[in-house]
Amino acid sequence: MNDRRIQSLVIVGGGTAGWMAAARLAQHFRGTPLKITLVESSEIGTIGVGEATIPTIRSFYGALGLSDAEVMRATQATAKLGIRFTDWSRPGRSFIHPFGLFGHELNGIEFQHWWLRARSLGAAAELGEYSLGASLAAAGRFNLPPRNPPSPLAVFDWALHFDAGLFAQLMRRHAETLGVRRIDAKVRQVKLRPENGFIEGVELDSGETVTGELFIDCSGFRGLLIEEALGAGYEDWSQWLFCDRALAVQSESAGDPAPFTEVTAQPAGWRWKIPLQHRDGNGHVFSSRHMDEPTALRLLTGAVQGRLLHEPRAIRFHPGRRKLAWSRNCVALGLASGFLEPLESTSIALIETGIEKLRQLFPDRSMDPALRDEFNDWSRREMERTRDFIILHYKLNGRTDSDFWREAREMDVPDSLQHKIDLWRARGHFVRYRWEMFQPASWLAIYAGFECLPQVWDPGVDAVEPNSLRARLADMRQAIARAVASAPPHTQFLQQTARAEAAAVG
Repeated sequence: MNDRRIQSLVIVGGGTAGWMAAARLAQHFRGTPLKITLVESSEIGTIGVGEATIPTIRSFYGALGLSDAEVMRATQATAKLGIRFTDWSRPGRSFIHPFGLFGHELNGIEFQHWWLRARSLGAAAELGEYSLGASLAAAGRFNLPPRNPPSPLAVFDWALHFDAGLFAQLMRRHAETLGVRRIDAKVRQVKLRPENGFIEGVELDSGETVTGELFIDCSGFRGLLIEEALGAGYEDWSQWLFCDRALAVQSESAGDPAPFTEVTAQPAGWRWKIPLQHRDGNGHVFSSRHMDEPTALRLLTGAVQGRLLHEPRAIRFHPGRRKLAWSRNCVALGLASGFLEPLESTSIALIETGIEKLRQLFPDRSMDPALRDEFNDWSRREMERTRDFIILHYKLNGRTDSDFWREAREMDVPDSLQHKIDLWRARGHFVRYRWEMFQPASWLAIYAGFECLPQVWDPGVDAVEPNSLRARLADMRQAIARAVASAPPHTQFLQQTARAEAAAVG
């Protein structure tokens, strides 16, 4: 039998996406004939502002053999328990979207039904008080989740705020240790095979041509391989996602770092604040149709508390996805495959899932189209469902201060999202799909945070006497309050982690 295994993989572009792909695939294929080459130019900067993650990042670097403490030390990271939304549903209101559950089911009925009925009786607290993750974040405290939670009330997860540039460097070191070859050069031309249009190689400004059997495009928004060379096409989603600009700037730390990302609504978008150990990351995402850049810049710099460390960087983007994330013998990852906006920290997570899909469907030299079609179908579904979750934040807003928010609330949303909203409003029901980044607890956090609540619930909860229902929900809140009171401040956790890592290195 002929050996049809791919032996040469070329990644074009470094940064977070390129080096994550190089590290994970080099480890997965260690001991096989596969050789990985990464081409990047030190003269070309990367976007590098993706400083907030979701909990899947910990599984990703854990699979590489890296511990939380190692990564936190290398990237100046802090813990992230969720996202605090300020002024989104209406001015003066805030809520936290945590990584974790709310309450626990009773008599086989999901928690939201008990909470909805108790709320109708005036006997329910804010939803966040039934979540350990949200309550820890609100109190500025942090503990590692228990390995064997004694009850659903103890279930929560966490992610990292980190320096994306330092994380890319960490991934590079890991990848090069595993034998990945790096070439520092610019791509001058992409050469295609005349017989089938597949990529044969990339000609560099050094004069060298790097050939390969499979290519990964991590060239950012440009899509050097997937779009400029192969014409995969782009599906524009700006009719639902109005924001198309961002300004980003780093600043000196202003106080102790919070264990959550802060996102604050603005007249034509929103601001972020991401606290790291050594500095803060700040940004303003906005719609150029509703606000000019000088105004957006003034709102951003006026809100930053610490001294700015550099001039703000302007980033332009087009919300949407590549129509084909895998075309011929090229797979696009990261910004080359599409971009929504940074609201729920999905960019790095989509890199992770793209790498995982490629690992599972890795082709041989025959490039069986069934693998390509499955990859594209997975990618489309995941991007659309992630898109819908982000659109939900805009559709449900209750602000009346600008055309941006009014138009967002009045727009027609994709049928797939409207279906979910309709079922939630009709009976507090969650629609669940296989390829979906955000699970029911996340949807519940957003629905409740934006005060979009059904007036009906599972009729089974009516069998419980009101005083008994009040007592059960009070017990949940008290158990969570005790857990929060026993947790150390977030800064203490960071200090303990740093000491433990220093001891391990020493």
